[in-house]
Amino acid sequence: MSIVRMRNVAFIGTGIMGAAIVGHLMDAGYKLTVYNRTKDKAQPLLDRGATWADSVAEAARNADVVFTMVGYPKDVEDVYLSTDGLLAATRKGAWMIDLTTSSPQLARDIHGVAEVTDRHAVDCPVTGGEEGAIAGTLTLMLGCTQKEAEPIVGLLGTFSQKIFYFDAPGAGQTAKLCNQISLAACMVGYAEALALANQSGLDPAAVRELVLSGTGASGAMDKLAPLSLDGDYKPRFRSEHLLKDLGIALAAADELELNLPGTGNARDLYNLLCEVGGGQLGSQAVSLMYEDEQTCAAAGLDWSLVQ
Repeated sequence: MSIVRMRNVAFIGTGIMGAAIVGHLMDAGYKLTVYNRTKDKAQPLLDRGATWADSVAEAARNADVVFTMVGYPKDVEDVYLSTDGLLAATRKGAWMIDLTTSSPQLARDIHGVAEVTDRHAVDCPVTGGEEGAIAGTLTLMLGCTQKEAEPIVGLLGTFSQKIFYFDAPGAGQTAKLCNQISLAACMVGYAEALALANQSGLDPAAVRELVLSGTGASGAMDKLAPLSLDGDYKPRFRSEHLLKDLGIALAAADELELNLPGTGNARDLYNLLCEVGGGQLGSQAVSLMYEDEQTCAAAGLDWSLVQ
C-alpha cells in the first residue's frame, strides 16, 4: 500500500490529545472518520467535517489507517481483540497505529495477530502532552524499523516533531515506559526539593532557579515546578494516567526480574495522591503530598478517604 492511497483515516478516542491530532490530520487533507465513547467530545471535529461512526467496527471498515488513543491496556485489548474489534473489522492491508501508552506484551500480541491476517499493527506511544498535541510537535516512539514505517511516516509527520524507531513490536511501549520512569523520578525530585526549601525558610522559586542552573535540572523542574509554586494543579497530564503508566512499567520490570525501587516509591506516592482525590489533577499535584492539610483541602484533596 502506498502513502498516496492512504487517504481514509479512522481515529478511535477523541479526547483532548486525540482531538488535536485528528485536527492536524484533517488539516493535511486526510478524510477522517472518528469514534469516541462520548459523542459530544467529537462534535467539534464533526463540525469541521469529520465523519461520525457509531462503533469501532464501523469506523474501521473502510479505513486505510486506524489510529487508537484510549485510556488503559484493557481498553486497547477491547478495541483490538474483541469480536467486533479492529483486528476483525479492518480490511486486509490496513494499518493500525496505537498511540496509547500500554503494555509491551499486549502490543506484541496485537502485532502478531495482525500480521498473520495480512494487516499491520504498530505501537506508537507519544510524549509531549496536550501542549505538544495542539502544536503538532509530539515525540513518537515506534515499535518497528524506519523502513517498515515508510508507508505511514507521512501521516505521523502531521502531528509530530520527532520520531524514534525501536525496531521491534512492543519496543515503542517499552521506550515510553522508560520515559515515564524518568519523568516520575524528576517529579518526585522537584517536589521534595521545593518542600525542603520551603520548610527551611528558603525561597522555593530561587531554589528552583539554582537547580535549573546545574546538573539537577530537569524538564519537570523547568516546566511543571512553576505550576506547583503557583498552586496551579489543572491537568496537563493527569496524575491517574501517570500512575497507570508506572504500574505498567513495574509489571514489565517484574517480567524481567528487574527491581525498580525508585519507580515503586513514585508509584506509591501517586497512588496515595489518587486515593485522596487527586487523580484528575495534573501530575504536578504530587507536590501537594508535602503540603499541609489546609493547602491540600483547598486543592480538593480529602485525607479522610485514605483507608
